[in-house]
Amino acid sequence: MLGVLQGFALILGVIGAGYLTALFRVVEGDQRRVLNNVAFYVATPALLFTVLSQSDPSVMLSPVILVTSAAAIIVAAVFVTASRLWFKRDLASTTLGATCSGYVNSNNLGLPVAVYILGDAAYVAPLLLVQLVVFAPAVLAILESTRGNQRGFLVALGRAISNPIIIGSIAGLVVALLGWSIPQLIMAPLDMLGAAAIPMVLLSFGISLRGQRALQPGTGRAAVFAASGLKVLLMPLVAWLLATAFGLDPHEVFVATTIAALPTAQNVYNYAATYRRAETATRDTVFLTTFASLPVIALVAWLLGS
Repeated sequence: MLGVLQGFALILGVIGAGYLTALFRVVEGDQRRVLNNVAFYVATPALLFTVLSQSDPSVMLSPVILVTSAAAIIVAAVFVTASRLWFKRDLASTTLGATCSGYVNSNNLGLPVAVYILGDAAYVAPLLLVQLVVFAPAVLAILESTRGNQRGFLVALGRAISNPIIIGSIAGLVVALLGWSIPQLIMAPLDMLGAAAIPMVLLSFGISLRGQRALQPGTGRAAVFAASGLKVLLMPLVAWLLATAFGLDPHEVFVATTIAALPTAQNVYNYAATYRRAETATRDTVFLTTFASLPVIALVAWLLGS
């Protein structure tokens, strides 16, 4: 559990630094969007290219990734149904809520969980690939369509695919598939830019907490609680049921369930902030699941890890 605690401490420490930045007026108001924009258009594409270009694409077909991906789709569908029946949300807010329900933090929390609890960092690579290559383009296409594009979803999808995040992901995947070796002269600046992505998102997240407490009335608390519950409770349960039903061995069941219990990724907040849709609800869901997932992961490790 030490690695998980270190991962949580790292995230909360940078978020706290962002909050202090706002508290002492180093950055005020919408100035934080500069961090989001640089992360979205520059640093995150560089990070995703460097990660995916050095990955093994064949792991996308592993039984664990099929289970976790199916669990993510199921809980996202449950959120959409709940949104339609109980708390009416527009398309962008529903999309982001559904994404919060199933899009896991497979990088800065997934890696320490994989290393220190699952025993191998490669366990989170499949979900990272699927989220970036399959889920992210669909989410971004829907968000693009809410900007008033009247030429249809396909045009919006084309614009989403031309998004720097998707270009960086696809380019990295192509490099991995072809087995190319990128010269260090090119990789070194990309590594440096990529290293800035997560800190910038977390800093912006912390800045956004200043002046507005989490889970305030009128900020879509019903949707936040629904997405958070689906993420930290239902998704690992669904993953466990699917893994068991498909006959995965005990360790694979443990891996799939643990990965599904990870909190919502900060990338979802970056999408919300960049497109200016459901920012507060998305921020609150990321914040709530980051805390709530720790005891759930500990419980999963205790029940299935032996």
